[in-house]
Amino acid sequence: MTSRKLPIGIQSFEKIIANNYIYIDKTRYIYDLVHSGSQFFLSRPRRFGKSLLLSTLKEYWKGNKELFSGLQIDKLEQGNSDAWQRYPVFYFDFNGQNYQNKNALENILDEHLTGWEKEYGCNDYDSKTLEERFRDLLKKAYTINGLRSVVLVDEYDKPLLETENKPELEEHNKAVFKGFFGSLKGMDDYLQFVFVTGVTKFSKVSIFSDLNQLNDISMDTDYNEICGMTEREIIDNFSYELKKLEDKIGISNEACLEKLKHSYDGYHFSSEGAGIYNPYSVLCALQKGKFGYYWFETGTPSFLVSKLKQMDFDVAQFSNLKLYATEKRLSDYRGDNPDIVPLLYQTGYLTLKKYDSQAEYYALGFPNDEVKYGFLDSLLPEYTPAVNTVTGKDIISILQYVKNGDIDKIRDAFIALFAGITYTSSDVPYEHYFQTVIYLVFTLLGQYVKCEVHSYTGRADCVTETDRFVYIFEFKKDSTAKEALEQIQNQNYAKPYISDKRKVLKIGVNFDSESKELTEWIVEQ
Repeated sequence: MTSRKLPIGIQSFEKIIANNYIYIDKTRYIYDLVHSGSQFFLSRPRRFGKSLLLSTLKEYWKGNKELFSGLQIDKLEQGNSDAWQRYPVFYFDFNGQNYQNKNALENILDEHLTGWEKEYGCNDYDSKTLEERFRDLLKKAYTINGLRSVVLVDEYDKPLLETENKPELEEHNKAVFKGFFGSLKGMDDYLQFVFVTGVTKFSKVSIFSDLNQLNDISMDTDYNEICGMTEREIIDNFSYELKKLEDKIGISNEACLEKLKHSYDGYHFSSEGAGIYNPYSVLCALQKGKFGYYWFETGTPSFLVSKLKQMDFDVAQFSNLKLYATEKRLSDYRGDNPDIVPLLYQTGYLTLKKYDSQAEYYALGFPNDEVKYGFLDSLLPEYTPAVNTVTGKDIISILQYVKNGDIDKIRDAFIALFAGITYTSSDVPYEHYFQTVIYLVFTLLGQYVKCEVHSYTGRADCVTETDRFVYIFEFKKDSTAKEALEQIQNQNYAKPYISDKRKVLKIGVNFDSESKELTEWIVEQ
C-alpha cells in the first residue's frame, strides 16, 4: 500500500476532499450547529483545526453537497428539503496578515468588502464607512438571493494578539472591531448564521458585547471534540500510518498508542468528555515516523514565559494541580489583566485536569509531555541564562553526568546554574528562585530518567534514578549541607533502596541567601 495523504497544514475542506487527503469526519457537529442556533463563538489553541472547521461550514452553506458525499451530515440531512441551499457567505480570514501598521486592519477589511461589492454590484461605497458598506452588502445579498447571509470570522483575535506590545495600536484595532462587527447588531433579518473563532476571548470587545446572542460553545461538553482528535478517531482513521510508525521505531501497537497518548493527548475543553489529541503533532509524528515536539516548535511562547518570570509565578503549580480557576475566569482575557492563567489555558499550554462539581472550579495543568517539557525548557533560560550547551551547563549535559555518576560535573553545573539566576524583584524571597530552578532542572531531567520532585515534608526534595545510580537530593537554605544529609538519614529517605543493586548517592546542598549562591555540596554513599 502506498503512503496516504495526510492533511498537515491544509485548512481547506474542499482541497482535502477533492485531493483525497484523509479527513476525520466532524460533520455531525456542523449539523448540530446549523440546526440548533444561529450565532456561535469557539475558542481553541492554534493549529487545532478551527480554520478547517470554518472552511467546512463555508462549503455547507454554499450548498456544495457533493463534497459531503458519504459523510455523516450527508445522511443526517436526507429528507430535509431546506438543506444544501446556496446562501451568501461572507468569510473573514485574519490569518497570515501583518497588523503592525495602524491602518492594516482597516485595509484588510476594505479588501474583503471591495471583492464582495464587485460580486454583488455595489458601486456607491466611496463615501461610506466600513460599517455602512458591510450593512449594505448584507441587504443587497438578501435582495438578490432571497436568502439571509452567513458570516464566518476566522481568528478574529489575530490583530489584537499581534499588537499586545503596542497598547495604542491594540486599542485602535479593538475600536475598529467595535465599529465593524458591532454593525451586525440589529441585522437579524439579514443574518442566517454567524460563527466566530479565535484563540482567546477578549473581554470588552463589541464582537461579544453587541452580539448578545453569540453563543460561546468553547467549554460546552457537546462540542468538546469538535476540533482535534480522539484516540478512537486516530485508531479508526490511521491504522496504516500507526503500523508504519510502530515498525519504524520498533515498538508494539500498545506501546505506540501509549507514547502518542503521553506525548499529544490530554486536552480537555469541558468538565466531561474524551481527552483530545493535538492534531498537528499527531499528523507530523505519523508522517515523519518519529515523535517530536512539532506543535510547540511552531510557536515558542516567548511572551508568556517572559511574563511568568516577571510575575514571579510559582510554576510548580503547573505539575501539582494546585492551580484552580472557574469557567468565568477561563473564558475572558484582557491584555491589561495581571492574571495570566486565562491566556495560558486558551493558548493550549494549560488544560482542564479535574472538575469540582460542587464548588464549580477546575484544576489546571499541562495537557501532555510535549507541552510540559517544551514549555519548561523555554522557561529555564529565563531564570538562569547560564544554561549553555557549549559549557556543558544544559539539561542534556547534566543528564550525561547523572548517567555516568560524575558527581563533580553535576556539582559544577548546579553551581553555575544557580549563580546565573536573574532576579526580577527584591520583594520575592530568594528561595522562590532557587526552588523554581530546582523544579525546572529535575522536571526536565524526568524526560529521560526517573525523576521525582517533592514539595512537601516526609519525602526527599528530589530523587533521580538511572540504570546504575540512585541520587537522593536534599536542599537547604542558610543552613549546612551536613544538616541536609542528616535529614536524609534521619527520615530514612534511602530506605526504599536498601536492597537495590544500584549505587545510592545521598547529596546535601546548601544555598546562601545573602550571596545567592550554592555554597556547600556534600556527597555520601
